[in-house]
Amino acid sequence: MMKTPRTLPIHHLLNSFNSFFKMEAAGGIALMACTLVAMVWANSPWAASYHSLWQTPLTIGIGDWTLSKAAILWINDGLMAIFFFLVGLEIKREILVGGLSSPKQTIMPVAAAIGGMAIPALFYFAFNAGTESIGGWGIPMATDIAFALGIMSLLGSRVPIGVKIFLTAVAIVDDIGAILVIALFYTSSLDLTALGIGIAFLGLMATLNFRWGIRHSIPYLILGVIVWFAFLKSGIHATIAGVLAAMTIPASTRMDCSGFVENLRSAANTFEMAITPGKTVLTNKEQQMALHSIEHAYDDATTPLQNIEHALHPWVAFFVMPIFALANAGVALEADIFQELMTPVSIGIFTGLVLGKQIGVTGACWIINRLGLASYPDRTTLTHLWGASLLSGVGFTMSIFIANLAFEDAARFIELSKIAILFASLVAGTLGYVVLRYVAPDRSDQPST
Repeated sequence: MMKTPRTLPIHHLLNSFNSFFKMEAAGGIALMACTLVAMVWANSPWAASYHSLWQTPLTIGIGDWTLSKAAILWINDGLMAIFFFLVGLEIKREILVGGLSSPKQTIMPVAAAIGGMAIPALFYFAFNAGTESIGGWGIPMATDIAFALGIMSLLGSRVPIGVKIFLTAVAIVDDIGAILVIALFYTSSLDLTALGIGIAFLGLMATLNFRWGIRHSIPYLILGVIVWFAFLKSGIHATIAGVLAAMTIPASTRMDCSGFVENLRSAANTFEMAITPGKTVLTNKEQQMALHSIEHAYDDATTPLQNIEHALHPWVAFFVMPIFALANAGVALEADIFQELMTPVSIGIFTGLVLGKQIGVTGACWIINRLGLASYPDRTTLTHLWGASLLSGVGFTMSIFIANLAFEDAARFIELSKIAILFASLVAGTLGYVVLRYVAPDRSDQPST
């Protein structure tokens, strides 16, 4: 009989950390913590050290070739490319097998996302038309899915799973819209040579997948870095390279489900037959071969897309996005903060995120349902979707990212944008929680139909 592994004190500590990292809200908690640190730091006697830290030049080089940028740019252009690569993987997965995989499933979230982008932009236009700040119209279009789903997860089973799937699908389409806005409207000048090199290496990545069937992640990683650098030099924001590179990652398996089960049973039988009574310290040769067989079967039954997405998710949730928040959310709050919130930039962003998202998302859902084009998700009412529309107004990191692009040469507008984004995200998130917690019907004890 095999012995049960001994549990050491360190295992209890590690299990506690693992339990936290597996929480749906954990990424949002990490983001919030770093945001608070940034805000406190930027408004403390050590504010100068906060700003100087992110302007510290960091250089990489090989021989005579070097690339030097301020730390804030490495974060916004480099680390955020990893985030957008993960977004690209999620978009591809949702289109293939998720909430965007069939026209019937797609109609409502796509319409809601379009409404949730167009109406906030119109709100911003209304307050900034004819001013120098008109270029910030893309800021209130964005949704921070980590924060939005993190808030929703606090409600547990009270919120139907259909609402979570709906909000995720809306956010994915929203991300597609944000990517197009960045590529088309926030690109200044183009270096066609660098762009051509980037496209050529993207084509090579696609060839590795679709023509040669290469599934190992290392070649894609190396070529992806080259594509990122080429796009960085081309004038198109480097994060777009992350999304496009993700589209070339293989998303098919070598082995179907029945083949995997058959291989697993065969390997398990081999492992069991090779057990030597009384010797449990090391596995013998036959058992090692059985374990390797299971490992190979696992590799063949999963896709590189899923494996990379699974590997990247904790790094993005607990490193990339918190670092981005720490570097970008440090806004000095002056005594006349309410006057700053009354500027056209701030009003446009606040009304866009808090009011525009509600009207755009909820209104689109109501219209699509009334026209009979699609029905609400299972066990979901319009009130649930209203609450979700409020949570989609939590723009936070994505809105800050777009603000940095929109007002690249206008530091004052960036500061005003950040204040409005933080305030609007707080209000939208709070109202969304209240609506889903106290106004929408509780469906936690009702079986799915």
